[in-house]
Parts: sequence; structure tokens; C-alpha cells
Amino acid sequence: MLPFTDRCEAGRLLAARLGEFADLQPYVMALPRGGVPVGFEVAKALTAPLDVVFVRKIGAPGNPELALAAVVDGDTPELVVNPEVAAATGAGADYLAQVEAAELRTIAARHRLYQTGRRSGEIAGRTVIVVDDGIATGSTMRAALKALRRQRPGRLVVAVPVAPPDTLADLRAEVDAVVCLASPEPFIAIGGFYQDFRQVTDGEVVDLLRRAASWSGSGSNP
Repeated sequence: MLPFTDRCEAGRLLAARLGEFADLQPYVMALPRGGVPVGFEVAKALTAPLDVVFVRKIGAPGNPELALAAVVDGDTPELVVNPEVAAATGAGADYLAQVEAAELRTIAARHRLYQTGRRSGEIAGRTVIVVDDGIATGSTMRAALKALRRQRPGRLVVAVPVAPPDTLADLRAEVDAVVCLASPEPFIAIGGFYQDFRQVTDGEVVDLLRRAASWSGSGSNP
């Protein structure tokens, strides 16, 4: 069904397609902020822990909307660079290091705000379902997957309401399973597939993480 009414409806529809994972003690990881309402509905349906994986896009010099790289937090932060964009824009190591440091400071501030922090090894061996409200180019999701793979999950699953077919094809090589409700063509922007695509606030993220902690005992602190 397109467009989705909002992220909550998309999450409920997505959860209905993920029932096969309910008995595997899955761990739901959402990309903030837009992925958290979707992930909340998935985690609630599966009675699974909900947490966030912080990914910050690094835009190209003079064109911040063009994804040059992405940095993912963790015990060892992961920087994933698109070499083609880097070569085309002339972005050097100094530029990347400067922007990466700034984005890591933002991530640290979000950790404090959201009161998150998984214990090292908490997702090792588990089925990890990575959720967002949609995927466009896949660069942000790919960075998140690369960082999560280093934590040695038993199975890594991408679950999204909508994404373009070519991006899904590329991501299948990165994970054990992909669940997507719709992959229409042409694909212009994620927001075009939602009736209500208002920006999710930090306050909403904090509230959803706290509510999820009440059934899972994990994720954010109560």
C-alpha cells in the first residue's frame, strides 16, 4: 500500500512481514531519527529490544546533500567512504578527518540525549534487524551494516518499508536477508511514499526508546 499514512503504519505493516524472526530473539536496530518510529512498531510486535545505530552522513565539499561518506559510532567508529564521489569532488583526507570529528561529537551528544549505550558484544550471535523509514541510495544503511557486521551478529537483516530496486539488489550482498514492502520505479524520494513525513524530533525518539525498554529490558535506560 502506497503511500503509507505515516511511519507508525509503515512499521506495523513491516512487522507483519517479519513474523518469521519472532522466535529467534531478534534485536532491532533503528537508524535515527526517522527509522525509530518504524523500528518501534517492529520491536513491539516481536517483543524485541530496540536501540539505535548512529550514522552521520558526510557531505561533499560545497554540496552537503551529496553523500561523500558516512561515519558510524561504536567501540571503534567506522568511516565508510564512497571513493567515486571522493575522487569527483576532490575531497581529501584532511577534509574527511575534520568533518568526521565534528559528526562524532554530534553522535556523542545524541548518545547522552537518548541515554543509549549497548554493552560490548550484546548483539553478538543474535539476529539483528536493521530498520529505517526507507532507503534511497543506500550509502547510510551500508555504513551501518558494515559497522554492525563487525559486532558479529548471528544474522543481519535489513527491513524497510520502501526502497528502489537497484539499491535493494546492492544491499543483498551485505546481509543475510532483506525485507521491503515496496520497491517502486521510478523512485524519487522517500518522503514521496508517505502522506505524513514530518521530521521526527529528539523528544519522540527518547520517548519511543523508553517505551520499548519497558517490554524488552534493553535499549535505552528507563
